[in-house]
Amino acid sequence: MEFLDSQQKGSMNVLGRLGEMAVIDWLQLAVFILVLAALTKPFGCYLAGVLDASGKTLLDPLVKPVERLLWRLLGLDPKREQDWKEYARSVLLFSAMGTLFTYAMLRLQGWLPLNPQGFAGVPADLAFNTAVSFATNTNWQNYGGESTMSYWSQMVALTFQNFVSAAAGIAVAAALVRGIVRDQAKTIGNFWMDLTRICLYLLLPLSLLFAWFLVSQGMIQNFAPYVTVKTVEGGAQTLAHGPMASQVAIKLLGTNGGGFANANAAHPYENPTPLTNLLQMLAIFAIPSGLTYTLGRAARHPKHGWSIWSAMFLLFLAGVLISWWAESTGNPRLLALGLDPASGNLEGKEVRFGIFSSTLFATVTTDASCGAVNAMHDSFTPLGGLVPLFNMLLGEVVFGGVGAGLYGMLIFVLLAIFLAGLMVGRTPEYLGKKIEAREIKLAALAILLPALVLLGFTASAVTSDWGPAATGNGGPHGFTEIFYAYTSAVNNNGSAFAGLTANTPWYNLTLALAMLAGRFFVIVPVLALAGSLAGKKKVATSAGTFPVSGITFTLLVIGTVLLVGALTYLPALALGPILEEFLLNCSARLY
Repeated sequence: MEFLDSQQKGSMNVLGRLGEMAVIDWLQLAVFILVLAALTKPFGCYLAGVLDASGKTLLDPLVKPVERLLWRLLGLDPKREQDWKEYARSVLLFSAMGTLFTYAMLRLQGWLPLNPQGFAGVPADLAFNTAVSFATNTNWQNYGGESTMSYWSQMVALTFQNFVSAAAGIAVAAALVRGIVRDQAKTIGNFWMDLTRICLYLLLPLSLLFAWFLVSQGMIQNFAPYVTVKTVEGGAQTLAHGPMASQVAIKLLGTNGGGFANANAAHPYENPTPLTNLLQMLAIFAIPSGLTYTLGRAARHPKHGWSIWSAMFLLFLAGVLISWWAESTGNPRLLALGLDPASGNLEGKEVRFGIFSSTLFATVTTDASCGAVNAMHDSFTPLGGLVPLFNMLLGEVVFGGVGAGLYGMLIFVLLAIFLAGLMVGRTPEYLGKKIEAREIKLAALAILLPALVLLGFTASAVTSDWGPAATGNGGPHGFTEIFYAYTSAVNNNGSAFAGLTANTPWYNLTLALAMLAGRFFVIVPVLALAGSLAGKKKVATSAGTFPVSGITFTLLVIGTVLLVGALTYLPALALGPILEEFLLNCSARLY
């Protein structure tokens, strides 16, 4: 009875606390949603102009001469389009060369300029992991940025990859959209033209503007050596300096996530004010959200683009509310002890952001393939930590990474249309294209291959000696730390659970292989899918065609996404956060 009384009292305190804070928190959520929705159409229209070689943008007078000069210097013809195999070869070649370039920069760091702290070259296994991480737009970091990387490495090796890996993801999404909307075409665009235009017209201008704003809010941008200062207690503390704002801007806009500092967006230099915190979250979602409108515009079916946006939004909103509730409720052991849980679970969170801003950021960054964090997910409650993990397991299709979110969601859209076709007994159609066995096989490959790699590497690590040795906790929480790491790697997210010491040769190697598989085991089937769809003849819409807009379509897509995620990963989730939540509540009854 005492336990039940304490539980009831604690729940009332939590409700009282939520009542006090709900107005501010709900207002922040409302502002985030309204601004995101307002940005979607302008970003989508601008992206349509960028991704169309003959399209016009506001920056044409300034950027067009630079674009033409680049083409002449490279000796490439932007008007020559590629079929899906040529496009895929270009993506793979560019990514391979980018990986080698970044690896060389990191290994030679000790001999390169802009290294005031005198950092030595990065060890081979860590350099390989980092090079693959940034080339695949994952940005997983097995190192502390301010204690490992020189300014040269941060800018030339890592920030450069933040731009081009993000641009490659958008280019692949653009190729798939072209494949969907073209009629009996043999080509899906030119990768080199897409890459160039996305960098010049989109990512560079936005990053310059955003970096300027971040500096205005107090973020540093310099080449000064680190400064050692005395603390109030009389100790010594080293304050890192460097070109931070320029890297933070593109790490968010490009859904990269690789932080300049080890604490990432929890560091006061990387995220100095509540306003920067809000705009950083908006920056993560802005381009992926706009791409849904670009799809609808290209297909001449705006309602379809908004229906996909709605499916993404509803999945995002559900995740925010669940994680927020779990973290606000707090630890049941504290409730059982009769302690005041009104503040919820603040462990691992910045007090200046609080519970809601931390859970919102965690949901946003794992919905997108962005590894930026402003709180340590390892310290979340089991259910609160389940949400970021499950977001990634869905394939990061809830807005997702730049480009990757759209082409990932379109795979689920094709599966949903296929299921609808089976239910009515006719060949499914999507935007005038018949969806046949080849398309479904390619979609299945893009879903199953990464899942096989993820579960295989997790099983290998948890049954080895080296895997559990790196965990900060035992039991189901330790399992979650390992499972989260490979989930983050395969889904090209980059966020860490923060309880795993993964800078070991085996983890560096296996996580790098997982990142490569998660990137290219999806991109290649997607480009093959684009080529297959481009070659199909468009058919007229009939009375039996399943509508690709409206509530029914949106719910069908959501159901398909959840069904695939639940069936594939529920056993692993049951061994991790679900079991931990069960044990936590059971142990609370003993107090």
